[in-house]
Amino acid sequence: MTVKTQPAPSTTTADNVRAALTGMSDPVRAAQSARYFKTGPGEYGEGDKFLGLSVPQLRELAKAYRLLPLDQTDILLTDAFHDIRSLALMILELRYRKGDDAERERIFALYLKRLDFVNNWDLVDGSAPYIVGPHLKDRDRALLDELVASPIVWRRRVAVLATLHFIRTGELAPTLDFCDRLLGDRHDLMHKACGWMLREAMKRDQTLVEDWLIARAGRVPRTALRYAIERLPPERRRWHMGLK
Repeated sequence: MTVKTQPAPSTTTADNVRAALTGMSDPVRAAQSARYFKTGPGEYGEGDKFLGLSVPQLRELAKAYRLLPLDQTDILLTDAFHDIRSLALMILELRYRKGDDAERERIFALYLKRLDFVNNWDLVDGSAPYIVGPHLKDRDRALLDELVASPIVWRRRVAVLATLHFIRTGELAPTLDFCDRLLGDRHDLMHKACGWMLREAMKRDQTLVEDWLIARAGRVPRTALRYAIERLPPERRRWHMGLK
């Protein structure tokens, strides 16, 4: 279904948006998403609900609703449906990117206020590098130290994914520091996050990251290592995987 990107008026409400998304629901896709995002008992997304909208649909909707007032976006951020929370975060990302300093401060404050609702890997990955990372690039980063030490996996992931912005500006030390702290993390989603960020850092300085991996041989979780070295030549990947 094609969504027009003409912006909805600023008088649009959260109820209007919710009604529009509900009308686009796809039960088959919703069931598939529920399985994909591990919503069963004891799984990391336990209890989450889906309408079944695709990411391209949500991106077009975010453009259409980009003028939605922040207080209404706030309401969407706490919605029971994953798709609606995802849309709210996409709206915040769009507005943060285009906003002035005052707007960005409001968006960052709202993001932190509703951090408990940024509660799956896709929600983190689509927002932390584009809101948290840019906002803290030239500010005090004590918040990231708190997040990376959190018992909540999504907060730890926010901290690690925020460093993607730092990597893209040539600053690799925060990524290496956080991945060092998380070597003993027991959650596979954190191994994947660290491996991904190490791979991104390797694009900037392959020698630095390879030396980091070699110095921690046998301690880097296998999943993180596989992600980190994914784009190295096959023989180099085999060499790293063989280190003890």
